[in-house]
Amino acid sequence: MFNALVIDKTPDYRASLQQLDASQLPAAEVVVDVAYSTLNYKDALAITGKAPVVRDFPMVPGIDLAGTVVSSQNPAFKTGDQVLLNGWGVGEKHWGGLAQRAAVPAAWLQPIPAPLTARQAMIIGTAGYTAMLCVQALLKHQLTPAAGPVLVTGATGGVGSFAVLLLARLGFQVTAATGKASAADYLRQLGAAEIISRDSLSAPGKPLAKELWAGVVDSVGSHTLANACAQSRYGGVVAACGLAQGMDFPASVAPFILRGITLCGIDSVMQPMAPRLAAWTQLAGLLTADDFTLLSREISLADAIPQAHALLAGDIQGRLLVNVNS
Repeated sequence: MFNALVIDKTPDYRASLQQLDASQLPAAEVVVDVAYSTLNYKDALAITGKAPVVRDFPMVPGIDLAGTVVSSQNPAFKTGDQVLLNGWGVGEKHWGGLAQRAAVPAAWLQPIPAPLTARQAMIIGTAGYTAMLCVQALLKHQLTPAAGPVLVTGATGGVGSFAVLLLARLGFQVTAATGKASAADYLRQLGAAEIISRDSLSAPGKPLAKELWAGVVDSVGSHTLANACAQSRYGGVVAACGLAQGMDFPASVAPFILRGITLCGIDSVMQPMAPRLAAWTQLAGLLTADDFTLLSREISLADAIPQAHALLAGDIQGRLLVNVNS
C-alpha cells in the first residue's frame, strides 16, 4: 500500500489523500519509489478543479517526481537508479508524482544529474527547468548582459524566482515585476537589481511603448506579455512560458516589424530529451546549496491540497517542495 493524492469527480470533483495498492498503478515499464514531488501552478489547477487540466479519472496529480527505481522492464534503467521526471502529461493523462509510488514509461525518465540530490532536483522541478529553457532561448538569440536590462514577470513564482536567480548569476541586470511589495528582500537576494510593480504591465497598454528591455522572461501572458513586447528594445528577445493572467495576447505586430523583436514560445511538457538533459546539466552547474534553501519550502503530501488554493491566490513565493513520505 502507498499514500497518494487522488482526484475523482464522482459524484463531485474532489482531491483527497488515499491509500492505494500497487496493483492499482497504471501499466508501465518502470516503477519508482517517489521521494519528492512539487506543487506547481498546473498542479494547483488540477487539485482545485479551477481549470480542466485533468483528462482522465481517477487521477494522481503531480507533474514532477524524483526518486529511486524499484523495478524496470527497460535496460535504460535498473533497480536503485536515481531518476526524475518533468511533464509528459503526468498528473493530467497519466498518474503523476504526488504519491509515494509511480509507474511510468522509461522514455519519460532521466537520471538525476550530479551533484544534485532527489530533493534538490525537485526544488528545481518543472519551474526551474522551464526557467532554464527560457534563459537558454535568450542566450540562443545572442542576448548578452551588455545589451541591457532583462525583465522577469511573475518574479516571485517558481519560474520567475529561478529566472531572476539564473539571469543574475549569468551577469544580467534583472528587473523583477511583482505584485508583492513584501517580497522585495527575497527578490534582491535572488539577484534582482530593480523591482517594479506588476500593475505597470498588467493593464491594457500602447501597441508600441518606450524601449526598456533587452530581454524578457514572461510567465504571465495576456496584457503583461503584450506590454513586455511593446516595451522591448530593438532586437529584443521575449521568452513566454506561462498564462497566469490569461491565455489571450492583446498585442500589436508593431514591436515585431518596427523593432525586430523575437517572441519565443517555451514548452517544457513535451520537450525532447536532448534539450531537457542540456537544461538540467546547466542547472546543476549554476546552482549552489544556499540557492535551494532560499528558493523553497517543504510541505507534506496532505498539505498539498490547502497549499494548492494558496498558490492560486498568489500567496506563495518560490517553490513548494512536497515530501511524499511525510
